[in-house]
Amino acid sequence: MSSWADIVDFATSTFPDTEESMSWGAPSLKVKGKLFARLRIELDAHGAIAVKCTASDKEALVSGDNPAFFTIPHYDGYDYLLVDLDHVESSELRELVTDAWLLAAPRRLRDAYLNEQDFADPT
Repeated sequence: MSSWADIVDFATSTFPDTEESMSWGAPSLKVKGKLFARLRIELDAHGAIAVKCTASDKEALVSGDNPAFFTIPHYDGYDYLLVDLDHVESSELRELVTDAWLLAAPRRLRDAYLNEQDFADPT
């Protein structure tokens, strides 16, 4: 999965109440109106996506040696990770999008989804 269209297809076909929308003039994904992923169209990170994450995941991924994960000063203090779509593995991207959805989804929706999938809640 390496394009925005692939991410949208994955998220909207996998997670309930998920839709493609616009946020700050760019395509985004929201669950029940809450942002969890956004395509970066700005020059400082064009072609990357910003995904909601935990602070500890952001720190670990940005400080690692994988160039697919990075941040810019605009996201300092925010729990969003930038992901270069040209360099990320599909499985890693699906995991990040899943985690982002789980963080943004309202508790009842998240719990219902996890019960259907038989997943453990990461929060």
